[in-house]
Amino acid sequence: MAEVLLDTVAIQKILPHRYPMLMIDQVIGLEPGKSATALKNVSINEEIFKGHFPGDPVLPGALVIEALAQTGAVALLSLPEFEGKTVYFGGIKSAKFRKMTQPGTQLRLEVTMEKIRGNIGSGKGIAYIGDKKAVDAQLTFMIG
Repeated sequence: MAEVLLDTVAIQKILPHRYPMLMIDQVIGLEPGKSATALKNVSINEEIFKGHFPGDPVLPGALVIEALAQTGAVALLSLPEFEGKTVYFGGIKSAKFRKMTQPGTQLRLEVTMEKIRGNIGSGKGIAYIGDKKAVDAQLTFMIG
């Protein structure tokens, strides 16, 4: 099992997100400004499953993308020059959804920053379930 670098309390000192929008539970890898790896434990107790879909619960792909974006935000906000700022979702250049995320699974979210210029960053995010890719996306971040 990977070492936990940041638990939910530490993550909340970096990100402004709170329930129900805090989408990452632990950070297990971090190279400030370069990359971050986080975990999200998907529970049947999440509100979204009341309506998406009753009897066949699936975590919406948009929320997996949000979890990747929050992972990237941790990487960016761990840089001293961005400490205390907010990272906003700037865009998605591409996204591929390869595997459905259902309750009882754990997402491993890996984001690698490819470019940071001023207050704009871009990177690649991959969400895994086990060793299989569930989602991969090119993301843009705006630091406010």
